[in-house]
Amino acid sequence: QVQLVESGGGLVQPGGSLRLSCAASGSMFGFNSMEWYRQAPGKQRESVAAITSGGITFYAPSVKGRFTISRDNGKNTVYLQMNSLKPEDTAVYYCAWGLTTWAPQSWGQGTQVTVSS
Repeated sequence: QVQLVESGGGLVQPGGSLRLSCAASGSMFGFNSMEWYRQAPGKQRESVAAITSGGITFYAPSVKGRFTISRDNGKNTVYLQMNSLKPEDTAVYYCAWGLTTWAPQSWGQGTQVTVSS
């Protein structure tokens, strides 16, 4: 069982930046994928970015070029650097972990990101 705790959400103006962090604890040996999803009010949860234990990254088209996912395997922590934020990026952002990319087995509690002037 892997436990995940996110931090770093908040209110930011359009064009601004935020960095989300997700600390993982538990059994994480071998190949795994750490990911970010988001859910805006009235919409389905959608994938944002993923990074494998080997460092391969994947991005949703809507965030590619603006968001960067990274991980520190020594600290079991994944980060999401979000630049050039837009109002449509407003959502609750969730960290997730799984043994296969885009098939999460554990979820964090979520952190709110609001982009507004």
